[in-house]
This record gives sequence, C-alpha cells and structure tokens, in this order.
Amino acid sequence: MADGELRKTFPVKPRLKSTPKNPSSSPESKYWRSFKTQQISGLISAITSIDFSPEPPHDFAATYSASVTIYDSQTFEPKAKISDFTDVAYSATYRSDGKLLTAGGESGLVQVFDLKKRIPLRQLRGHSRSVRLVRYPGLDKLHLFSGGDDALVKYWDVASETELINFQGHKDYVRCGFASPASSDMFATGSYDHTVRLWDVRVSSLSSVLQLNHGKPVEDIIFLPSGGLIATAGGNSVKIWDAIGGGKLVYTMESHNKTVTSLCVGKVRKNGGEQSQQFRLLSVSLDGYMKVFDFSALKLVHSMRYPAPLLSMGFSPDCSARVIGTSNGALFVGKRKKDPSSGDNDIPGMDKFLGFGSLEEPESRVLKPTYFRYFQRGQNEKPSKGDYLIKRPAKVKLAEHDKLLKKFRHKEALVSALNGNSPQSVVAVMEELVARKKLLGCVSNLDREELELLLRFLQRYSTMPRYSGFLLALCKKVLQLRADDIMAEDVLKGHIRNLKSSVEEEIRTQQSLQEIQGIISPLLMIAGRR
Repeated sequence: MADGELRKTFPVKPRLKSTPKNPSSSPESKYWRSFKTQQISGLISAITSIDFSPEPPHDFAATYSASVTIYDSQTFEPKAKISDFTDVAYSATYRSDGKLLTAGGESGLVQVFDLKKRIPLRQLRGHSRSVRLVRYPGLDKLHLFSGGDDALVKYWDVASETELINFQGHKDYVRCGFASPASSDMFATGSYDHTVRLWDVRVSSLSSVLQLNHGKPVEDIIFLPSGGLIATAGGNSVKIWDAIGGGKLVYTMESHNKTVTSLCVGKVRKNGGEQSQQFRLLSVSLDGYMKVFDFSALKLVHSMRYPAPLLSMGFSPDCSARVIGTSNGALFVGKRKKDPSSGDNDIPGMDKFLGFGSLEEPESRVLKPTYFRYFQRGQNEKPSKGDYLIKRPAKVKLAEHDKLLKKFRHKEALVSALNGNSPQSVVAVMEELVARKKLLGCVSNLDREELELLLRFLQRYSTMPRYSGFLLALCKKVLQLRADDIMAEDVLKGHIRNLKSSVEEEIRTQQSLQEIQGIISPLLMIAGRR
C-alpha cells in the first residue's frame, strides 16, 4: 500500500481557506453592542476631551468651547457647568480622589477647580501658548504635569502654584500624555514631532529617560494597565511599545482609514468582580469608527461606526458607561444593560461570552468512591454536578464519495462528487486524489459522459476566487491529457469555449479593479495625512 493510500475513517474536507465568520456575531461584539447608545447634541463645538471621575458614581467631564460640563454617568444629564474660561478649554482631568478638576486653556493658563464650590482654587501660569495636556500623576494629589503648543512639559506643585521642573525635549506641539500606573514619578507625553518621551521627575537631568518614534504626529498616548506597555495613536495607526524592554515595538494596528484621535482602556468583566476582569484597548478616529482591540491576543475584536468624525472618548471605571465626543458638538453616550439578578452592572451570560468557568465550588457528592453503592450505579444514572463525563465518540456519517475513497475506488469517488451539488466536496476529493497521486490517472480514465461532467464543473467554478488557483492548474492538465477526445466532440468543445470566455471576462474585471485601485490609493493616502 502506498504512503498516500491509508484507509480513511473520516470525511475529506477542503484544504482551501473557508470564508471567515462575521465578526459582528461574535460574543465579544455582542458584549460591546449591549451598550444602549443615545446622542446628546447641541454642544456648540467639538468635544476636545472626556474624563471619568475615579470615585463613584463616576460622573464624567466633557470640554467644549469655553466651558467644562459635568454629566451624571447614570442619567447622562448635566450636573454642573464650569465657564471660568476666556477662551477654549482643553483636557479636563480629575484628581485621583475625584475632589478636584483641572483643565487647560487656549491662553496657556491651567486652572484647578473645587468640584463642590465650582470655583478655581489655583491658576498655574507658565505656558506661553495653549495647553492641550493636563494630568495628575497617578495617586499623587499634590502635583500635576502639563504640556502645550510651546513644546514644553511642566511639572507643578499645585498647592504653591509653583513650577518645579520644566522638561525640554519636544520640538513641536505637545498634545497628549498619560501617567504611569506603575509609578507616580513617571509619565509620558506625545508630540507632533512624531515622538513619545518618558519622563522621570526623580532624575536630575531634564532629558527624557525613553524616546519612541511613532512616525506620525502623536494624537494620543496611554499606558496599558500593567504599566509596562504604552499605546500611541498617530496617523491611521495605533502602536504598542514595550516600555520596560527599551521601547521595542510590539504591534501595529492599522484598521482605521483616517487619523486616530483618542485612546482609552475599557474593562470587560463577568459576574465576579475585579479579579475576573479583562482589558481592551479602544480607539476612535476621524473616519467615524470605534475599534476594540484585545492587546493580550493582538487582534481586533469589535468595530462600530458613528455618523460623525470622532475626537475623544472615555470609559467609566465600573465598566457601565462609554462616552464618545465628535467634531460637530455631539456626545454619543452608551449605558450597558443591567442584569437585575446580579449585584453589579454585568449583562446576563457574560461568563459564557468570555469563556470563563464557574467560580463556585462544586457541591459535595452524595456517593463517595469508598461506598459499595458507588460501584453499583447503572448506565442510566444521571451525573451530578462535578462529575466528569466520558462520552462515546459520535459515529461519523460518511458521504458516498468518502465510502468510495475508503475502498480506493478513486475514479468512482470523483464521479460521485461531480454528480453532487457541493463544489467544496468536489475540490476536497480532488485534493485528496492529488495527495494520493491518483488525480491525473482518474482524469485519463473518464469516459465521454464523465469527462463532460468534469468540464462543466471546471467551466462553472474555475473563476471563483476560492478555487481558481487549484482548478485553473487542473484545466491545463485536462486539456493536455484529453485534447483528442475534446476535439472530437462538439459538446466538449463548447464547454472549453465557455471556459475560455469566463477566464477572459475575469481577467478584464481584475484589470479594471487594478485601475480603480490605482486611482483610489493616492486619495486614501492624502486623506490619512489630514
């Protein structure tokens, strides 16, 4: 028996790649679509930043025009409005205890507000141009850092309104930054000079301790929860860097068509609390899409489109609310559906969605292995919770061509598949015959009716992208082996003429598509730079 003629006990399957499943039907997409979205419009101008309070009930602040508005994260109704700005407000951010709110402005002034009295407590003056970045460094309540269009990064003592450190290194606008979750003494900033710099206030030198080159103007930056990875957004790409490993590029995601404007980390968790949560990286772009990226598996898990260019985004710490700001003054707010049977905001069936097992301990078994009655249970005994079931293997139902392949009746298996209605089965049988080195022999032994069946199949499916690579090569071999028989029959010659016409039409279509691609590609590149 030849090596390729081992007796099969299972159906043949095509080796060609199958059509991918629709990602929108995945459990992960169902989870993200469980946020019931509504729109808040009429906010005058673009929403430049969104930030959630770290303390319950996790209100969020949105900056637009010359004001900062605070919204209730449960009802999405405005609770307070701070209008102590003479110009455009930027980068509203909460302190770690949720009691203070700080924002920058177009004039270069940084203001610190008491949320109870809604009045400015401190005013930090030092930037000569607009301040687009204001952040508190982790759990530190005494300091903050800022960055502006003057390309400077400043570290402040809030209580005394004193500038402690003036970091110089960027060569263009500083538009984004984020504090390290691993240390309150470290933070990173991103600039339009294409670089991301990591600063350490404990280092006497004013130079950055790490520099990354994103390759495009950096629009946003965020530390991933471990503190060892940094995600940067610029152009139409999101890049993940290993900050601990010297700034090595880990992954590049280029799923957006236009500039990526904002990043945030969202939590996905099942009914079980903080210990069972998983993190996802969310990004929004001027193309109107929100993308959800699983950075642990390095794959895109969900995508959603909105009817406007997106500028900013926030995700509540309790995983219950998602807010996205647009360039036309609208907020898209999403509240996740609650499970009334659970104490938190997780949706029903989240365990099954994420593939987690139950955290509950199995109930104690009534019958112990030391009992005599344990060994006398019959085959009709129902399993109890915690039992491990050993199931009998399901009997494989073989198609007719699989049965013929088991008996090494190769030509009959091919003809049986050709008489069926499944092109996948026909291609699978042909590939199996190629593996057994019997396909050309079967083609040579086909009679006139069987050859017509084969030619009709090749005429119909040779131009389909899934099968074209394999079937067009087979067409060439069939013409070489059966040229005399084909020339002797008008019907067979008709199939060959039709096959030739189909191939020529497919070539013309592909040439037209290449011309269209050549026209569109430069336009997409120009749009991505804007």
